Amino acid sequence: MSATHPADETAILSEVPVTSLPLVWLGLVRKRLSQGELGVLPVVLGLVLIAIVFQALNSHFVEPLNVTNLMSQIAAMGTIAVGVVFVLLLGEIDLSVGWTSGFAAAVMAVLNVHYGVSAVVAVIAATLTGTVIGLFQGTWFSKLHVPAFVVTLAGYIGLQGGLLYVLGNSGTINLNDPFLGDIANRLVPVALGWAIAAALVALYAASNLRTYWRRTRAGLLVGPFVGVVARIILVAGGVAAAVAYMSVDRSSGVIPVQGVPTGVLLFVGIVITMDLVVRRTRFGRQVLAVGGNIEAARRAGIAVDRVRIAVFALASTLAAVGGILAASRLYAVNQNSGGGDVLLDSIAAAVIGGTSLFGGRGRPRNALLGALVIGAIANGMDLLALSSAVKYMITGGVLLLAVTIDAAARRGREASGRA
Repeated sequence: MSATHPADETAILSEVPVTSLPLVWLGLVRKRLSQGELGVLPVVLGLVLIAIVFQALNSHFVEPLNVTNLMSQIAAMGTIAVGVVFVLLLGEIDLSVGWTSGFAAAVMAVLNVHYGVSAVVAVIAATLTGTVIGLFQGTWFSKLHVPAFVVTLAGYIGLQGGLLYVLGNSGTINLNDPFLGDIANRLVPVALGWAIAAALVALYAASNLRTYWRRTRAGLLVGPFVGVVARIILVAGGVAAAVAYMSVDRSSGVIPVQGVPTGVLLFVGIVITMDLVVRRTRFGRQVLAVGGNIEAARRAGIAVDRVRIAVFALASTLAAVGGILAASRLYAVNQNSGGGDVLLDSIAAAVIGGTSLFGGRGRPRNALLGALVIGAIANGMDLLALSSAVKYMITGGVLLLAVTIDAAARRGREASGRA
């Protein structure tokens, strides 16, 4: 069987009448599945299945209060996972992102609480701390040719010690500055939430329409216009549903609790921005090229070492931002900040969302989808009062399934390429 490339699919779709598109699309989807081009379909179906199962077992699972809490819970881990996606796109791994997040949060807390530095300056310093860590590790890996696994494992150990050293004997630092708490916990007014949602949908629609019209004017193959409209409608519906869910009264008291938490907005904004970086910028194309075939990328004139260093710096910067979000949500930093499940959940979120472990395939949106899967499983089992042992086993099984699908997809692509 010969591989079906996107351009070939576009040509097929452009030649059939609109009334026949559903059947043709179904056939193309079936063919892509047989070739290992699964996309985000397994993740979306998994999320639907998870929602159905937990809602059947506990009617509170899809209530607005629980859904909002779920989104707030995954914001920090998901932000770290976005950085992990970039590292995986290179075909590498960063084991230090968890403790990087905790160390950066500790720097922020110590500067603000112990030294009286303004909250804004403390946040900037914490973010730059992550950048410096990533630059150091990326340079050591790229220039000295030490495997990234070893370099970041050393970072994993060293940064854990750094966290303990920075916190000192106190062990825990409570954040009392309102600005630091508002980073993750402030509720955006309902009207503003809808305005931001409308702006995001408009941006997405403009990007897709611009691409369609530019390809049309250039004489390139384009799919049917109805397909572009359908994607825009689906995204608009999903965004509207999410904002509507978070805009209803979620309290049982007199004062209504409603609005999208700022931490959720920040996380979604990071996902959208980084997704645009991958799809629309030269840097994003270079990352995909290096991850797809490093030798071909080098021969094409791409500064491979520079791209690698930049990716590790970006991943550590996002890890620092994730640590800031986690500290803001808990109003505290302690000796376990960035430890526990943070590293494994962040990597699992990227992989479960559909990012390939073999490099060159994936998008930052995978971090959002994977974080939703992990968060939904943990949240649902908490509602059912199941033990942590069950949660770990189920999450591990889902991760194993995701990696197996990735490996099967890779074999399918290789087989279709040989055919």
